[in-house]
Amino acid sequence: MSEIKNTISFIREIYQTQDFIPLHEPRFVGNEKKYLLDTIDSTFVSSVGAYVDRFEEMMQDITQTKKAVAVVNGTSGIQVALRLVGVNSGDEVLTQALTFVATANAIAYNGAKPVFIDVDLDTMGLSPKAVQNFLEEYGELREDGCYNKKSGNKIAACLPMHTFGFPVYIDELIKICDDWKIPVVEDAAESLGSEFKGRPTGSFGEVGIFSFNGNKIVTSGGGGAIVTNNDALGIKAKYLTTTAKQPHAYEYVHDELGYNYRMPNLNAALACAQLEKLNWFLEKKIELAKRYEEFFKGADAKFRTELSETKANYWLMCVELENRNARDLFLKETNEAKVMTRPIWELMFRLPMYQDCLKDEQGNAKFLVDRIVNIPSSVK
Repeated sequence: MSEIKNTISFIREIYQTQDFIPLHEPRFVGNEKKYLLDTIDSTFVSSVGAYVDRFEEMMQDITQTKKAVAVVNGTSGIQVALRLVGVNSGDEVLTQALTFVATANAIAYNGAKPVFIDVDLDTMGLSPKAVQNFLEEYGELREDGCYNKKSGNKIAACLPMHTFGFPVYIDELIKICDDWKIPVVEDAAESLGSEFKGRPTGSFGEVGIFSFNGNKIVTSGGGGAIVTNNDALGIKAKYLTTTAKQPHAYEYVHDELGYNYRMPNLNAALACAQLEKLNWFLEKKIELAKRYEEFFKGADAKFRTELSETKANYWLMCVELENRNARDLFLKETNEAKVMTRPIWELMFRLPMYQDCLKDEQGNAKFLVDRIVNIPSSVK
């Protein structure tokens, strides 16, 4: 109990307030108001405008990819990305149960079925070893890809998620999936600015997606981005997210099922101003992480830090408690003291809509869900 009180006092010292401390709130310290007013003055406030184009160019540069497409949120980005790599109704998609619900929902929106594979304890993200073990038991290579030999369904994609901005072992995952003819879509919603072996997350898979929700490291209020190094997929992404409309001076011609998923220029203006400050946000995140790391040395709560050969953006910082009881006590005491903390998400296969999905033993995921707690992570 005294350790929790000390933690509360330390967090209040960081944020210099006795008021409520949120988990993660945005900071507007750049050209946000200027760009928003400019957008209003231009009258281009919807899905066409200079800031949409600029946002896409900035994301290409940040992620070192050939094509970026602005969308309304990260979830829609995953839905479209899965379709881009060939996921169809009735297919299976390998993913992790330790994730935000949007990852699984986006699979279901395509009529596909999530298959939940365990995570690694150190990354909290999809485990290459667990994926390999699953495929050795269930996988069957055919001319047109990989199939689940027990269900008969095609395993059409693998969807790892970089949990809280900590990169998964993405190179190992891609090698395994290449061997099994399974395309990889990166759910990089939480990892803008994170790197694996010097390369930005989101740039490894066939397609990557990012989120710019209000609680992300940078925000557009609501928004997302699809990125890819495949020119054809990039063109297709923009086409599908713009209602699959054929270019024409005045006629409305739509030749396949598309989506009205384009990011409005207003949101893109906010995103551009925020992206200009991304390096500043990353520096401040690292400063905060170092303060937490020093404070939690020798404590019962273990602060999670980035692994070797990775750069984490420390979007949501977290500690690992001794067990479920210690976790619940920490959550109770901090929240009652108006210091917002949150448990990691409930495992997807425990939710009613996904409880019948195929899964492996999930030993690591169950261990982590009993122990991981997010702590206030806003930059000052």
